[in-house]
Amino acid sequence: MEHHNGEGSMTGWALVVDVSLCINCRNCVLSTKDEYTGNAFPGYSAPHPPEGLETIRVERHVRGEGALVDVTYVPTMCNHCDNAPCVKAAADGSIYKRPDGVVMIDPVKSRGRRDLVKTCPYGMIEWNEQEQVPQNWNFDAHLLDAGWKEPRCAQACPTRAIRALDMPDEALQEMVRKENLSVIHPEFGTKPRVFYRHLDDALSHLVAGNVCEATGDGRLQNLEGVEVVLHDSADGEERTTTTDTFGDFRFSGLTEQTSTIELRVRKDGSEKVIATRERSGSVNLGTLLY
Repeated sequence: MEHHNGEGSMTGWALVVDVSLCINCRNCVLSTKDEYTGNAFPGYSAPHPPEGLETIRVERHVRGEGALVDVTYVPTMCNHCDNAPCVKAAADGSIYKRPDGVVMIDPVKSRGRRDLVKTCPYGMIEWNEQEQVPQNWNFDAHLLDAGWKEPRCAQACPTRAIRALDMPDEALQEMVRKENLSVIHPEFGTKPRVFYRHLDDALSHLVAGNVCEATGDGRLQNLEGVEVVLHDSADGEERTTTTDTFGDFRFSGLTEQTSTIELRVRKDGSEKVIATRERSGSVNLGTLLY
């Protein structure tokens, strides 16, 4: 049966995860475990074991060092890809995609098919040793078919970092463009239906530091509200930010692992280079004297 909205357009489910709102409470993980552990949903899912199988995970990403550290949490799950490698690999319908965009693993047809675990390039198919079946997070399809407006992971999220949307594909793609949403590993070409906001906060590199100047009595004073310019050799771009009350600054969005960086400070109409160095990964440059 096709999945339409009131005007006849094709609609489908998608998930939007705002990384900046995730506080690692793990409610999404626990609510999903609660839903499936020991519970069989015929046609949808075999029961999950009480331990060792998580179809939703929260990844911890740490950037920076010393006093300037940035920690971001990224919930990950089956991406319900429109060009899903697992569906192609199954071939016999043991993994299939519903008209509403949800990727399902048939709990009967997939029995014994441990080979299907490795067909997901994201590593989001788990093997259930107890039931001898591969399993994914199936968007809580049994609940959606019963009339639920969102899966349990979205319902349980206290910060609304996870939102489930059932909308026309055209409107979904327009939202992705307007809100600058991204996906994990776009180079895989799988066309995921799980989109992320502020994903750069976790996956890109960070350059941070502090700007101060010497006072007449020999002390150091933090410089608040001065403009800091970062030139990165990897992409040739210049990024600009402003120091906070404590003279601290940070730049995100550096995608290459290594590069040469140059930092300049603009103050009172003049500009001065305060640091030039090789960067590997995320760095905390510490205190820089203007």
